[in-house]
This record gives sequence, C-alpha cells and structure tokens, in this order.
Amino acid sequence: MSLPPCHILCQSDLKTQRNVLDTLFEPCDTLADILIPTVFGRSFSTYSHLIEACRDQLNRLYLEYINDRSLKPTIDDIVASHPRLGPPKDAKAKLSSHSSSEQAQLNADPELAQKLVELNDRYEATFPGLRFVVFVNGRSRDEILKIMNERIARNDMDAEIKEAFDAMCDIALDRATKNQSKL
Repeated sequence: MSLPPCHILCQSDLKTQRNVLDTLFEPCDTLADILIPTVFGRSFSTYSHLIEACRDQLNRLYLEYINDRSLKPTIDDIVASHPRLGPPKDAKAKLSSHSSSEQAQLNADPELAQKLVELNDRYEATFPGLRFVVFVNGRSRDEILKIMNERIARNDMDAEIKEAFDAMCDIALDRATKNQSKL
C-alpha cells in the first residue's frame, strides 16, 4: 500500500486509517482500538511525527500496565501481532508482505532458521504471551541471535514489553520511509 500524505490522514475514513496502521505496524484490532482514536484523529506533517505519537501512546499504555497488571492481555495481544522471527510456529501462518521481505535473509539459511525456532520457543516460555520483536534491518544474523539470547537471559518481562513497543515503532518508521518513497 502506498501511504497517503500524512497531513490528510486525520480527515481520512476509518478504513484508510486502519490500512495505514496495518501497513506501518502489523494488523491488530487491539492496537487499532488504542491508536486510531488517540493518535490518528490528530494532524501530523510527517509519518515520523505520527509514529512518535504512537510510541508515546504505547509508552502510556506501558506505564499504565506497570501500575495495573490486568492490562497484560492487552499488551500480549499487541506484541503477539508481530510474527516470530524466522519460520512461523504454525506452518499455515501467513506473514505480511513487509514481514516476509524483512525476514527474507533469516529464512534463507536452514541452520539459522532452526536456531530461531529454538530461541523463539525459549523466549516464549520465558515471556508467556509475548513475541520477540526487534528491528532486523541492517543487523547481522549473529547480532540478532545475540540480542535474543541476552533478552532471554535478562528475564525481565517489563523491560521486554518496553523493548517490544520501541521495536514496533522503529519498524513502523522504516516501513513509512519505504512506503513514502513509492509515492
């Protein structure tokens, strides 16, 4: 999808706003329910400003979660909307076109793919309800594996949620840049 000019997004219909949100992030009803009414109704001159407002809103949700652990299912739903790195757990799972291209280098190597399956399983056992989310673009395979191992070893659910939200926004910034260049 080509992104419409950011300054008109606030005047766009709900379907257009949802398509933009799904393009920048991964499709997630929970995320849409939070970001569309709080962020997408405001006018922004650039997608980076819009995404930083999304980051602020996700940071507010994170801070609410710190004080109200009953928000964990909401957090889980948002973070789990991102696909696993490497091969999906469910062979029938379909990656978005963005995720497919972003992960192409990871899925090309069978040995790496197997390591990612094992690390994803360890990660999800350590952080029930979450998925490992990291901005892959420009990082080596070894660097990604190192980050994943470090975060599993750290074993800090709160820090993991914060990292996932930040990574989701970093990914969205990259996707916005790539989609704007198609205009």
